[in-house]
Amino acid sequence: MTTKFGKVLIIDDDEDILQAARLLLKKHMAVVHTEKNPVSIPNLMKNEDYDVILLDMNFTRDMTSGKEGMYWLKRILEIDPSTVIILITAYGDVELAVQAIKEGATDFVLKPWQNEKLLATINSAMNLRQSRSDALQLRQQQEQLSAELDQPFQNFIGACPAMQQVFQTIRKVGATDANVLILGENGTGKELVARELHRQSQRSSNVFISVDMGALTETLFESELFGYVKGAFTDAKENRAGRFEVASGGTIFLDEIGNLPLQLQAKLLTVLQNRTVTRVGSHKETPIDVRVICATNQPIYDLVAQKTFRQDLLFRINTVEIHLPPLRERQDDIPLLVDHFLEIYCKKYNTSIKQIHEVALKKMLKYHWPGNVRELQHAMERAVIMTDASILKPTDIMFPAKDMKEEGIVFDNYNLDDVEKTVIRKALQKHGGNISHAASELGLTRTSLYRRMEKYGL
Repeated sequence: MTTKFGKVLIIDDDEDILQAARLLLKKHMAVVHTEKNPVSIPNLMKNEDYDVILLDMNFTRDMTSGKEGMYWLKRILEIDPSTVIILITAYGDVELAVQAIKEGATDFVLKPWQNEKLLATINSAMNLRQSRSDALQLRQQQEQLSAELDQPFQNFIGACPAMQQVFQTIRKVGATDANVLILGENGTGKELVARELHRQSQRSSNVFISVDMGALTETLFESELFGYVKGAFTDAKENRAGRFEVASGGTIFLDEIGNLPLQLQAKLLTVLQNRTVTRVGSHKETPIDVRVICATNQPIYDLVAQKTFRQDLLFRINTVEIHLPPLRERQDDIPLLVDHFLEIYCKKYNTSIKQIHEVALKKMLKYHWPGNVRELQHAMERAVIMTDASILKPTDIMFPAKDMKEEGIVFDNYNLDDVEKTVIRKALQKHGGNISHAASELGLTRTSLYRRMEKYGL
């Protein structure tokens, strides 16, 4: 037996029409209500959520003009704008029905109708109603998610004076269009700061585009950032906007700006000065309206002194600077971060871990956290996944071998993955997080080092 579904309301002052529709539709629909007097519509809609309403265009009081039908069409849509309405009209009123569709009706059927056509029209209308309902639910979910994400500093945990200074600067600068340079080691949360600045800006309803400048090769730099036109190079099959054009009206975040080669710095400076981009293969300048936020883990002023970073570009991007302290300098925030990530990952993995043991927390407080908050986050996620207890114990908190002696590194074990992770960590620590220098010492390309850092959560 086929399950019937769908709720239909039919409004017509002709009892014969109502009777015929009721007999036909009750075989196919879960609920079929009929009504002669349109005045009852608001009350009926209050008590039932109809998928489709079939509405006559002409009632006894107004037999031919259709004005009463148009009135009730608008009234129904005022009550519920998502209502799907099918008009019932005579053959001579097709022009009126077309006008009603412009006013918000979905479709119309002619009297006398063909049963198969009426059923097909109603089924299509019900599918539309379901699509609208799904879209509304999705939009509400997205709005709720956005509202939660847009809570100020939701992803920031920090009570120490240095972090409070960061929050204060974000509050002051967020609402402006000032260019901001964020300085800090890997894993300190530079992109979180950039996103928070965007959320608190007048551009928050527009896009936030993040670009890893360190991952862009010289050949891809212009095409990725400035776009290209069809035929500009072999694989240019169509016109494509670059990141700056896409970000126009919003914010562009240029991460690892300190790794940009000098010749590319000049091209970026030109764009930031002129506020225009020229796509590869074109001579047409396109205006852009973007807020620029940059970040680097490198000693940018030392690079300027070494003449490997342009001073005029630095002046352009650092109207305001924000310095993020490493985790080892904000030890008092570690318990707060531990509780924060414990709550997040207990929900994510549906576990019932209540707390972290005091000794385990002391172990975390003694650790130097070269990977900063990102490393702590990964350590907490791993602990939540691996533990079988309701309290995180010291043995659940795993750190890599960290003892360094003058003659070299001492490993707790010789598992190759652990050894590689430890060596990479030490290289990064030695070079202050400078990816290029660490990769060079390790004999890797920057891309290969990035892949290994991602693999090991560094």
